[in-house]
This record gives sequence, C-alpha cells and structure tokens, in this order.
Amino acid sequence: MKFFCVLLALIFQAQVFASSILVPMDKTQSNHLKAYGIAYFVLENEVTIEWLLNYRGGSFLMPHLNRIEDELIIRGVSYEVLADGQVDAIKRGIASPEANQEVVQLEVAPKIAVYTPPGLMPWDDAVTLVMQYAEIPYDQIYDSLVLSGKLVEYDWLHLHHEDFTGQYGKFYAAYRNAPWYRKQVAELEQSAKNLGFEKVSEMKLAVAQTIKNYVFAGGYLFTMCSGTDSFDIALSAHKTDICEHMFDGDGMDPSYESKLDFDNTFAFEDFKIKESPMEYEYSTIDGTDRHRATTEKEDIFTVFEFSAKWDVVPTMLTQSHTSIIKNFYGQTTDFVSDYIKSTAVVLGESKVLGTAKYVHGEFGQGTWTFYGGHDPEDYQHRVGDPPTDLNLHPNSPGYRLILNNVLFPAAKKKKRKT
Repeated sequence: MKFFCVLLALIFQAQVFASSILVPMDKTQSNHLKAYGIAYFVLENEVTIEWLLNYRGGSFLMPHLNRIEDELIIRGVSYEVLADGQVDAIKRGIASPEANQEVVQLEVAPKIAVYTPPGLMPWDDAVTLVMQYAEIPYDQIYDSLVLSGKLVEYDWLHLHHEDFTGQYGKFYAAYRNAPWYRKQVAELEQSAKNLGFEKVSEMKLAVAQTIKNYVFAGGYLFTMCSGTDSFDIALSAHKTDICEHMFDGDGMDPSYESKLDFDNTFAFEDFKIKESPMEYEYSTIDGTDRHRATTEKEDIFTVFEFSAKWDVVPTMLTQSHTSIIKNFYGQTTDFVSDYIKSTAVVLGESKVLGTAKYVHGEFGQGTWTFYGGHDPEDYQHRVGDPPTDLNLHPNSPGYRLILNNVLFPAAKKKKRKT
C-alpha cells in the first residue's frame, strides 16, 4: 500500500512538471499589464518562457511551477494550466505556414535604466508608472551617469520626456516665472557647469550622442513624447546653435538651417525648426495641431499587423488584444509622416491625419523605438494633472505597447556572465 501511494505521488508530480501555464493576452485576460510583470518575474528567476506571437493576443507560455502559479494568483493575472498534448497542438498550429504566428523564446530579464531627473515621481512618466504597476524593476540615471559611461551596464534604456535641445521644454512663454521652472533651469545650468560644459544645450547634445553610441553598440532605446523629436533635433543640430538667448545666453546661429545634419538622426529628416521661444513647439515633426479638428472619441490610431515568421521584431512590438487604440496627446503627440525617414518602420499610424504614432528602427547592433504622446490613458495630460491610476486601466492597449518594448530585449540578449 505504501509503495502504491509513493507511485501515485510520483506520477502526480511528473504530471505537474510536464504541464505548462498559458497566460492568455486576448480579451479574456483580467490584467494585461501585470501579466508582463509576471513574465519579467519568471525571467528574473532564470526560467525561460515563450512568447506566442499573435496567438490569443501575444500569450506567454511558461513551466507549471508552484512559485509561478502562486505569483499569478497574488497579482490577479488570468492563466490556464495545459497538458503537454494541448501545448503540442498549439505549437503545431502556430508552426503552420498559413498561421501568422510564431514562438519566440525569452531567456534573460533585461537590465533596465530610465533616464530621468532626480526627484521626479513615477507618475510623471508613463513608462515608469507602468513598470512600477507591473512590478518591473529599473534604475534611474541622469546626465552625469550617462556621460561617465554607466549605460554599458544596461540592456534597455528609456528616456523620460526630456528636452535634448537645451530649451527647457520650451515652457518659457507660459512658465518662465513659475518656481518649478526656475528651479529646473538653475539645476541644469549647475549640472552643465559641474560637467565642464558652458551651456545646457551642449551638455544635452553630449548626452544624446552618448546614447546614440550606446544604441550602436547594441543597446535598446525606447522613448515617448518630447524625448523622441527633441532627441533627433539635438542630433541634427550638432554643428550649430538653435537656442535663443533666454536659453543659452546668446542668439541662434543665423545660418543654422544650412548646418542641420539629418544624416545624424534616427527617425526624422527635412523638418523645420520652430524658432520662436514663445511657441510651445520644437519643429514641424509634431502632429499635435492635426488633432484639433477631431474629437476624443474619434481620435484613434491603428497598429499594423506584421508577418510573425518574417518580421519578428515589429510583431513583438505590436502585440495587443486590439489593433485600434485610443490616441493621446503629449508635447509631441505623434509624428508627421512627411518627415519620417524611409529607413524607419512605422508600427502604428493615423492615416486620416497623416501621422505616425509608433516608429522603430535599427542602428548598428541596437534598436530604437519612438512612441508619441504622454499618457495612454490621459487624453490631454496637462502640467499639474493628477496621476493616472492604472488599477482602473489594467487592460490598456496603449500601455501594452510600452511593455512590449520592455520585454523585447529578452528575446535577443544572451545570458550575461556572472
């Protein structure tokens, strides 16, 4: 009798370990955002998982281990336990040439850095907000650490809504007398001086160039809102001065237009600089004004479907349970299509408005991804608005696009030596 009980236990144990957990990412999922956190948690514990691209919204398949199941229950993430036969059937279907689906292994949790000023709260930035909600760890770095070579320690870098042109966000017209604005200017000027730069614009250009080199060497860059166009504008102006005197103490270079270098940018070319310091706009790249003619309900963008078997990276970046997503404003809401380089891959667009919301490209051994707008669940975010409560938006497709980028490097990075 004792032998029979032991045998039953062994058979049960073998069945448990032979089964798998499917975390569905279609509309049956109770919390899409925390599901990404579960995927990251499993990778952190050195367990390989599989991302089933275009299968039920980009589901995750992982071993059926008690620790994983407990975490799914604690975080409120929907899951299904599948027997080996069920998993084999799913993979056979995915492997069919007729199915626009693919299996991608995720092996190593990427080490994440967020370029952000000291003292900012997570809700000041959609990426830090959603990573905190999903329980994905990250480090905060800023100018001095970037310029000291710290980026080599990270696989993935997000840029907070920064102004890399040195014009302090072009908030001068509305906020030049506001205490927070004056404090920001003073801190950046002191930082530039400490780092050996005469101007903030020179310091920010050096940071942008360092980040560009990081991407070339194999880093993964993701940024939103003004961290997109201001980054490229700064790179294009590396041979000239595009700042007026209230920003850097002297005027713009009168011949700056002829010195803009579009070969030095990632995504944009042939754009025009908005010269007035009283205008809350950097250049003609931003498509914000085009949204004024539409209503919030009608303002949407569409995420493209790519060939999962041939265009694996764009497919990973566009995984969602819907292809139609609510638009949202930012200082840079989206990108006018006329100024996007032919080498960039448009992942999501508003065809009616002639703008791209979500673009991606390769540079050297790395990649960059630009996503317009400030907060996917705050249509017209304004300075001083209360933070978004993601407990109210656990299935946000707009936030899912951010988290696709967080996991993306896990599919390509090799295990780091310890």
